[in-house]
Amino acid sequence: MNRIVLAVRSFFSLLFSGTLSDGVLEALHLTRRGAAAAKPAAASKAAAPVAASLRISDGALQLLAVLQRDARLVDFLMEDIAGYSDDQVGAAVRELHDQCRDSLRRTVTLEPVIDGVEGTFAKAPVGDSSVVKFIGNVPAKPPAGGTLRHKGWKAVKIDLPALAGKDATVVAPAEIEIE
Repeated sequence: MNRIVLAVRSFFSLLFSGTLSDGVLEALHLTRRGAAAAKPAAASKAAAPVAASLRISDGALQLLAVLQRDARLVDFLMEDIAGYSDDQVGAAVRELHDQCRDSLRRTVTLEPVIDGVEGTFAKAPVGDSSVVKFIGNVPAKPPAGGTLRHKGWKAVKIDLPALAGKDATVVAPAEIEIE
């Protein structure tokens, strides 16, 4: 369950701020590159108009809108579930999971970074060091492989609907019933 919470926190941190929050970085055991240089850039970015800064995240907002439209994911995440029993939350999550997975499969084709069995030895791909994150007791020079703990995911095809003049910041329009 911690992976799901961490994934959701990471997604929304990237969606709304464009960077991972300090809490997410700490949970992932990561540090910022050039943290001192990033602060002045962040200050100038904050002064930029909202519409201009959201251009980079249009795809993320589109995907979020698809997940809201098909599975009501944003409604679920924004609702306070503290008052519900574990059985009620579990029942809601099962249906939400199925709907989100179907929506994701329709819009993004994902493949494992390493197509292997978790818990077995796997060789690290040669070349791009960003596709593998070594964890545990990592020496100064990363080894050629180790025990695969997570396959990783990479997007091989993205099929998002065209914006066609829509405001990408509106993830879900308000609904007003006329009686």
